Amino acid sequence: MNRSPAAPSPVRRAVVANLGCKVNQSEMEAVERLLRARGVELVDAYAAADLVVVNTCTVTSIADQKSRQVVRRARRMNPDAQILVTGCSVAIDPESLAVADPMARLYDNDSKGRMMAELAGLLALADGGPMPTLSGVESAGGRTGGRAVEPAVEPSLGRAVELEADEGSVEDDFADRTDSDRTRAFVKIQDGCSFHCTYCIIPRARGSARSVPADEVVAEVRRATAAGHREAVLTGINAGTYDDAGLPLAGLVARILAETPVERIRLSSIEPQHVTGELLDVWAGSGGRCLPHFHIPLQSGDDTILRRMGRHYDTAFYAELVGRVRRAIPGAAVHADVIVGFPGEDEASWERTATLLRELDLAGIHVFRYSARPGTPAARMVGQVDVRTRKRRSAEALALAAEARARFAERHLGRELRVLFERPLPDGRRLGHAESHVLVTVAPSDGGPLTRAIGVVRAESIDPTAPDRIVGRLLSISLPKEPLAESALK
Repeated sequence: MNRSPAAPSPVRRAVVANLGCKVNQSEMEAVERLLRARGVELVDAYAAADLVVVNTCTVTSIADQKSRQVVRRARRMNPDAQILVTGCSVAIDPESLAVADPMARLYDNDSKGRMMAELAGLLALADGGPMPTLSGVESAGGRTGGRAVEPAVEPSLGRAVELEADEGSVEDDFADRTDSDRTRAFVKIQDGCSFHCTYCIIPRARGSARSVPADEVVAEVRRATAAGHREAVLTGINAGTYDDAGLPLAGLVARILAETPVERIRLSSIEPQHVTGELLDVWAGSGGRCLPHFHIPLQSGDDTILRRMGRHYDTAFYAELVGRVRRAIPGAAVHADVIVGFPGEDEASWERTATLLRELDLAGIHVFRYSARPGTPAARMVGQVDVRTRKRRSAEALALAAEARARFAERHLGRELRVLFERPLPDGRRLGHAESHVLVTVAPSDGGPLTRAIGVVRAESIDPTAPDRIVGRLLSISLPKEPLAESALK
């Protein structure tokens, strides 16, 4: 059983460490709101804290290793702190995290609700009060959150894949959490997955697909808007399967548009077969509130490999879909995921993938290098690709990704863009995302901080230090409304 520090101090300062997908981010935003409502100061990773909450990711072996490193670092820097660890690594293999910090409290994904309740109890404790008991959550060697854990299976999950990530897979929100004035809200609409891609064990770590009731989603978007967020990112492990008593994703988005004042809506990711005509109609008819940006995983440009992966489409369907999206929403940015080195991928298969990536003319490509994991069907397949070949192909794919991002950024030159500003750069410029998700910088503003402002920017040149980033001239700004007090949002 886990040991916790004998005499916990009152929680005055806390670190929220988040690794992984947008679903993880939305879950940790709820933790942050609870902490702020109780008067707890959120600090960055390098400051002393009384409490550290770590949400882990195992989308790749790199992500899994990073999760353990974050836990160990949190204990080194805060030897007497309460450390709560949750997420997919805990769901699949709590043993490795218990070794990383025997005093940490472990919660799997099914136990996150209990973690929130017990965290609220901890924050209300008087000095020296005991740590709340973790109902049904045991550490290494037992059961976690009521679900048996097989120690022989490596931690392996995350957003959707069992791979080595070369670009864009692990989002580490640990380094700087001092700014609670977030520009966008990640709103969880769905969890779990009932698909069975051969490289993935999401159903085991997150459970089967289930949807958040539409009333709750609408209420959360309203709350986020009242708190000052100007953009809502709808997140889910498999968001396109959303279904609340017959209301599909398109209907949910229509309700959000009709019943909330949110200015901008994005989807975090959606499977190709779930981009329906109804969804595109809602997007196109939103008056610009639904942003022209779609992240649609491809995974391979070879139909045989797609079948071996257990995907539910072929390359012809994907290419036709990209064209359909662009016809419905001219100028839309389409980003893709691609896995290189999957078992059975020979040189001809890889060349077909590279050719398709060029032909699709994407706005961005997230590149993943396949890594076999015990417990997945792909790990038992014949035709495993050697490490040297996987690395070479990932390097080639990364070069294609860089070319795609630079080409897409260049197309914006001369246009007026609406940019949501997020943070200052070290040189004083302000950085934000345009509707198409392309990055834009502007010179320091005489009008003060631009964080959460939406500016009309003329795209004038490409940043010489970043070929996929635009340098613009600020024409006008729409400043954010004053957010309501946290207590008024509960």
